[in-house]
Amino acid sequence: MATLNPPKESLIEYPSDFPIKIMGVAHAEFTATMLAVVIKHDPTFHEGKMEVRPSSKGNYTGLTVTVRATSRPQLDALYSELSGHPMVKVVM
Repeated sequence: MATLNPPKESLIEYPSDFPIKIMGVAHAEFTATMLAVVIKHDPTFHEGKMEVRPSSKGNYTGLTVTVRATSRPQLDALYSELSGHPMVKVVM
């Protein structure tokens, strides 16, 4: 019988800068709303660390936010809140 190797704690070294992509339907408040969510989990985050890209037809907005990841629980909480937000379609 083979022994299972336990999963590694994390492939990320903390603290580190960690990019997250967020996609949502284009809305006037999307960027500001996502900024508020991210700052709640990374108080050092600021708008200068955010890239905003509208989709080719302008129906969606893509954001890349580079957060300062300090722990796995911090990233998990951020992903969970972003994924559960009604304005968000995809988080990667």
